[in-house]
Amino acid sequence: MPQPPHPLPPAAARIPYPAGPYGWRPLVLGAALFFIIGFVTWLNGPLISFVRVAFTLNDLAAFMVPLVFYFSYFVFSIPSSLSVTRTGFKNGLVYALLLMAGGMGLTGQCLHARSYPGALGGFLVLGMGLALLQVAINPYVSLLGPENRSAQRIAIMGICNKLGGIAAPVALATLAMPHMTDISATLSTLTDTDQRLSVQQDFLNSIYWPYMGMAFFLALTALWVLQSSLPEIRTDICKNNYLEKNFIKIIFSSLNSRTLLGAGAMFFYVGVEVLSGDAVGTYAQGFGISLDQTKFFTSLTLFFMLCGYVAGLVLSPRLITQERYIPLSCLCGALLSVGAWATHGSISVACVTLMGFANSMIFPYLFPLALKGSGEHTAQVSAFLVMAYCGGGIVPQLFVLLKPVMGFQAAFVCLSLFSYILITLYAHHFMNRDLKKLPLVAKEI
Repeated sequence: MPQPPHPLPPAAARIPYPAGPYGWRPLVLGAALFFIIGFVTWLNGPLISFVRVAFTLNDLAAFMVPLVFYFSYFVFSIPSSLSVTRTGFKNGLVYALLLMAGGMGLTGQCLHARSYPGALGGFLVLGMGLALLQVAINPYVSLLGPENRSAQRIAIMGICNKLGGIAAPVALATLAMPHMTDISATLSTLTDTDQRLSVQQDFLNSIYWPYMGMAFFLALTALWVLQSSLPEIRTDICKNNYLEKNFIKIIFSSLNSRTLLGAGAMFFYVGVEVLSGDAVGTYAQGFGISLDQTKFFTSLTLFFMLCGYVAGLVLSPRLITQERYIPLSCLCGALLSVGAWATHGSISVACVTLMGFANSMIFPYLFPLALKGSGEHTAQVSAFLVMAYCGGGIVPQLFVLLKPVMGFQAAFVCLSLFSYILITLYAHHFMNRDLKKLPLVAKEI
């Protein structure tokens, strides 16, 4: 039997928006979790270059890191929705953090043991935990306050997410990946197998303790969330094992055109976000830019995303309505994509990193738009949207496959333009449909 929802605080009416009736404390705790999500997720960018050098991989094999990581969203999101529906959002956050701790520890151990397949298994477990965390935290933040401020709340979360994302590549590149260009050059000159393995092992050892430290930190965070005062919010009815007996029926009953097309838009949004974030280093290497420089480019993209979130908080809804922000963001991203294709060298790379600014405010409006009207199926719809995060692994792989055929600039611009067009069409259709349902004259309350 589910527990009753967390009672509203007595001073709920005096709590300022966008905090909602539960106050600012849950938002602050949620912001800390989003920082962790950003830190863990955006380690993938510099890690692609790291494993390419440490295991002597080609681009296709190195990009298995984001592919396996984001594929776990596709596999585990539906089971995560069942878990969240049964345990509630708060317990879902605790279990997710424990899974992430296990994934971090497994990845560190396998990298230390020179097992690339084992490390990919660690990324799969890590992605499993993140899938559960995303299924729980995104609707949780959406439901903490008034619906018309949900994008603003998610934008606040996005700022914290990108702060974590900016910190992760810089920390990894500075502490565990110094002088990558020199190590790569040294390996290319060594002919003795034992010497090559020794250099690569030392390089792999540099990442062991950072990963084990993050595993310990995530386990402590799980304990902190368990003991915190986060309110429990439930949206599903779980009585007399109804959910277990009718799980497939409930899943299919939550499917509609808004959900399915929203998942498609989310697939390409996450794809183009990861393309401009994780793949920017590979893109820059096409111009001959050194590894010691490219390992910081993911942080630069995320810095511009952070700027975009701040701009979104200032401009919307004061100057730009929520309904207009997605098309404008997609237009900005499309223009920067064309700019990256039309220029070369540092200017082209700058256009790619600036796409972070354009991408920043798409998600805060896209997720609530796809989630709108889901009611008791909130956890299931959230799961379908999180499943679509697998686009973050597939779209960059398409870039790697198309790069030898079309050239890296043309492949990049084709994928990004296609993504922005589809996102715009989805947002335009359902936002217009929602606006038509509004009364011509607002009723007085």
